[in-house]
Amino acid sequence: MHSWDDFKIFLSVAETGSYSASARKMGVNHSTISRRIQNLESAHGVKLFERTTKGYQLTDAGEAIFDVVLQASEATNQASRMLSGHDDRLEGEIKLTMPHEIFDRFLAKPLAQFCVDYPQIKINLGVKPGLKNIANREADLAVRITPEPPEYLIGRRVTYMQHGLYVNAHWAEKIKNGAQNVPLVLWPHIKGLPEWSSHFSNPQVAMYVDDLSSMYEAVRAGMGVARMPCFYPDSVNDASVIRLPIEQDLSNWGIWLLNHVDLRYSARINKCKQLLALHLEKHIPLFLGAFSK
Repeated sequence: MHSWDDFKIFLSVAETGSYSASARKMGVNHSTISRRIQNLESAHGVKLFERTTKGYQLTDAGEAIFDVVLQASEATNQASRMLSGHDDRLEGEIKLTMPHEIFDRFLAKPLAQFCVDYPQIKINLGVKPGLKNIANREADLAVRITPEPPEYLIGRRVTYMQHGLYVNAHWAEKIKNGAQNVPLVLWPHIKGLPEWSSHFSNPQVAMYVDDLSSMYEAVRAGMGVARMPCFYPDSVNDASVIRLPIEQDLSNWGIWLLNHVDLRYSARINKCKQLLALHLEKHIPLFLGAFSK
């Protein structure tokens, strides 16, 4: 019987369409991916992928086994989660994921103390952009900023979030005096001018940015007005960045603390989850914009 590891690599290449992307996802080098796929093909006398301008595409043989391998992978992940979910030891690894702004502003010190208090628990923290797949055990526990989490996750919304319009002091004064051509700093997914831009005279898009802390730095540098969740600029608390007195509706996005349902009885997951909840709850007024009204 062929190694299951080779089938996992087959599945990764099928899903990403790329040896390089698969290597990054699996934590191995490009040559390992290529060698494992060649081994699988040679052992069974078939070609599983064709290289095209759009990446690696499944052949008929690859298509024939894809669903079977996917179902096997999901069953293996479920079995692993179920075993982990009944682990009553305060030891082992926790794959934890959250936005780096949440970690940097609120949870770095509490997690440092957690590691001192529970030295047998090892935190594997992921803060890169993009959501980790909890179902596939890419993460065990997550702090997410989202309007609604997937149904297979359990947990709770710690709080909703308030947004505000922020600008540096120089532009705040110019806007107060009726400035024209007010520059905006926007998220890349926003097409055209956002509704809130109607508060300004002849607004113009100055910059798109896909990271909250970078958006804040752009505002502080004078790039323009940005709509940001209040917790970040208000926690930095730099007097050169001002929240404009323009009310914004409470967002339907919230701070969620989540794990897979199969991990609900894991002692180490629940212990870490309690710590995260405790320290996030301390900052609910900040998430609701109470300090910059």
